[in-house]
Amino acid sequence: MQIKIINQSSHDLPNYETVASAGMDLRANLSEAVTLQPLGRAIIKTGLFIELPIGYEAQVRPRSGLAAKKGITVLNAPGTIDADYRGEIGVILVNISNEKFVVENGERIAQLVIAKHERAEWIAADTLSETSRGEGGFGSTGVK
Repeated sequence: MQIKIINQSSHDLPNYETVASAGMDLRANLSEAVTLQPLGRAIIKTGLFIELPIGYEAQVRPRSGLAAKKGITVLNAPGTIDADYRGEIGVILVNISNEKFVVENGERIAQLVIAKHERAEWIAADTLSETSRGEGGFGSTGVK
């Protein structure tokens, strides 16, 4: 699949690190470093603008290493970029650690996954089919 992209950053385009990678790393495009205090959050711009085909979305997801090692994650994970959005890709980072974290220009801050999606059409109903789970939710299927 080919996707139009404008790169106004000083960094290379996102790319797949391995042949089996689902996501491409997004890099911070900053004129100066941004410090995230514990429980602090900020929108970090990437300098990237994309044109997705209708029927696809771009999902902004946390980088597992950054989350595990530093407690930095994407606040609205996964963030959705719709096919009709033409603005700059921004990543809402949050620091859930007890230590401040400095985001530097060019730092890999998130990953981008391109995904096909469906559009739903609601059908008003008075009843739904029964299942063994029924109305059970939030842990109702057990712990182990």
